[in-house]
Amino acid sequence: MKRSATLPPAFTSLILAFTCLFSKRTWQHVRVLLVGALLTRGPRTVASALRAMGRSGDRHFQNFHRVLNRAQWNSRHGSHLLLRLLIAAFVPTGPVILGIDDTIERRWGPKIKAKGVYRDPVRSSKSHFVKTQGLRWMSLMLLAPIPWAGRVWALPFLTALAPSERYCQQHRRHHKTLPDWARQMLRQARRWLPDRTLIMVGDGAFAVLELLADLVALPRPIICITRLRLDARLYAPAPKRRRNSAGRPRCKGCRLPSLKQRLADPQTRWQRLRLPNWYGQGPRWVDIASQTAVWYRGGSPPLPIRWVLLRDPKGRFDPQALLCTDPQQTPAQILTWFQMRWQVEVTFQESRAHLGVETQRQWSDLAIARTTPCLFGLFSLVTLLANRLATAGRLPSRQTAWYQKQRPTFADALAAVRTQFWDHNSFYLFHPRTNLIKIPRPLFRQLKDAVCYAA
Repeated sequence: MKRSATLPPAFTSLILAFTCLFSKRTWQHVRVLLVGALLTRGPRTVASALRAMGRSGDRHFQNFHRVLNRAQWNSRHGSHLLLRLLIAAFVPTGPVILGIDDTIERRWGPKIKAKGVYRDPVRSSKSHFVKTQGLRWMSLMLLAPIPWAGRVWALPFLTALAPSERYCQQHRRHHKTLPDWARQMLRQARRWLPDRTLIMVGDGAFAVLELLADLVALPRPIICITRLRLDARLYAPAPKRRRNSAGRPRCKGCRLPSLKQRLADPQTRWQRLRLPNWYGQGPRWVDIASQTAVWYRGGSPPLPIRWVLLRDPKGRFDPQALLCTDPQQTPAQILTWFQMRWQVEVTFQESRAHLGVETQRQWSDLAIARTTPCLFGLFSLVTLLANRLATAGRLPSRQTAWYQKQRPTFADALAAVRTQFWDHNSFYLFHPRTNLIKIPRPLFRQLKDAVCYAA
């Protein structure tokens, strides 16, 4: 049913922006897979996408598989195009805030070569360690306010496969750690956005002195905000060098008390601060202490930072510390930016629940490297498409008698996009004075297949 691959007018210009990545022949297959991936419920395989598009009888189905495992197209160029669209839609001015984190895609099988054994961050806790086998992905996301959602969303635009150390040893390749991947991806983002202020927000895995010093040393530095260990070695700034003094200039001053010592010190000055929205739980009061210092470790360059020590007056969470590589930023601003990082975890969960991440079944190395980044990018594309449908800053959301939803979620955005596709390609025949709608038989079979079979 080739007619089902047509695009609604509201989406045409946005989707056609990616035609430059593919040849004319490949684009015809890409368009079918794209719309099929949006309409499919459950596993995101090529076969399920074809069934959702009414193409289950296509004898040349192998051409759709070749889009992922053989066709020549540049995924990094696609990431650049997606980032430009996201910036134009949600962050046309001001600083660009980027969240970065890794996630594990649980996959196994003898043909999944790049898999490894990692700690499962979802099932593990401080007292319980759970290992899982799968692929590790590093994702860089734009943290942007969505007007019709009323909050910040994390929108992936660049995702890379970080193979296991064993895989690199077997294939005689240099193994790159997570900070190595973060350095490479953030440098790429800086090249794509040379004139914008970039702010990176990450968890404690990216509190690596060499990584932060490298990003600060760029011609246009990237401001980094991460967690900081309570026992980090902090120093005062180096004293001014006296004239005619011998030896190399000092890179640090005297040793300062650690943040762990400041927590126990009754002389520490605390400031009560009200945060308007604490991880979606409403306003909360916290105690903070903040100063500037130099973070230094032997063999690494000194890094001027502003540290922020945070504790809950009611003891509902353990004390924690943050660092910012721009000492001029205020503690309130640092906390506001860092709270956005949690949306990265929300995006990972939403992508698994609604876009079929971890349900792919590709075995080809190239298809594996392409499919998961495409699904994460689909999250951002759905947000852009839903933004085209929002009128007066509002997007309709499903309401029930037992749950009144205040703001639309990603599930509502995906439903609005799917509805637009179905309405555009349905060709309903009806009389305005009756409630009867006539649906063509092929479309009815397509809808029945989508609704009745197991998700």
